Amino acid sequence: MALSRAFSRSRLQLPMRTVPIRCMSSSLSTSTLPMTIKPTTKELSAGFLGERNLEKAMRGLHEDGLVVVSDVIPHEHLDRLNKKMVQDARTLQAKGKDMPYNYNVGNIQQDPPPVKEHFEPSIFLNPIANQITTGMLGPRPKWTFCSGNSAMPPEAGAQPQRQPVHADSDFAHPSHPFALVVNVPLIKFTPENGSTETWLGTHTGKLSGLQVQEGAKGTRASGRIREDLLDQRRQVRGSSQPVIEKGSIVIRDLRLWHAGMPNTTDEVRVMLAMIHFAPWYRNPMRLELSEDLKDKIQSQTDLQIPVDWVSRDEALKRYLNRGFGNSYDFGQAE
Repeated sequence: MALSRAFSRSRLQLPMRTVPIRCMSSSLSTSTLPMTIKPTTKELSAGFLGERNLEKAMRGLHEDGLVVVSDVIPHEHLDRLNKKMVQDARTLQAKGKDMPYNYNVGNIQQDPPPVKEHFEPSIFLNPIANQITTGMLGPRPKWTFCSGNSAMPPEAGAQPQRQPVHADSDFAHPSHPFALVVNVPLIKFTPENGSTETWLGTHTGKLSGLQVQEGAKGTRASGRIREDLLDQRRQVRGSSQPVIEKGSIVIRDLRLWHAGMPNTTDEVRVMLAMIHFAPWYRNPMRLELSEDLKDKIQSQTDLQIPVDWVSRDEALKRYLNRGFGNSYDFGQAE
């Protein structure tokens, strides 16, 4: 306790402008691999985690900024959606430089089809995912973003490219948790097919904020982490490309450093990304969904879901005409 007080006093004596950014660990762990929770058969049947596993999820998010929950989505549900989204990814890729790519053309921003036949509640309204985001953010988080990232196999003659390490929070934001990304891999993720590179523990303190980033907000190059800070952080706690089993969900703090990696296989690798914001966070975005989903959306009570309803035909015309990832505004209204 005495050491802690002495350290605090010495930090307070420094003028604010002279305090360096130090990439110290924000938790006791130095492991580069995320915590993985395997629900029990009883928890899967009930659709919620028991106290011990829920505590593990909270600890993983607080300390690491990311947690994996395995075996919570039936594979057949993922297979049906993956078949459609792989077809859509090829359609987007055919647009060339006009496709909504993120940093490089090997990573495409891609929405899932927002219509009833492709909407599985086990994927988009997963009760265990909702339980975890509620535990961190408060009752009935706001779901205002539903998209995905597809790592494309390299085209003939093209060199596979990685993304720069970046944070999705390329704007002034609170220093406490306010947004969680629910990622759903549609197939098994491996380093070979572009499993996301993650930098655990970089979501809090002086590692989080505009002072660690480069690039103008809203551009494809925004949110990049400064190279000098990456070098410092590697000495404390490096990055990893974890293997994520099919059927898992990955919940990530929006502020965490990460990077999309090249897909060196011949199979498109799709990962859904749904953002749950804290109920007090005033993000103005809204989902655009087909009217044939009204019953499913309006009957659920876990989340607040602001929606612009359109006809099924209109939804199918529009969902592949979205922007690239950094064109979305995840900020908060005044």
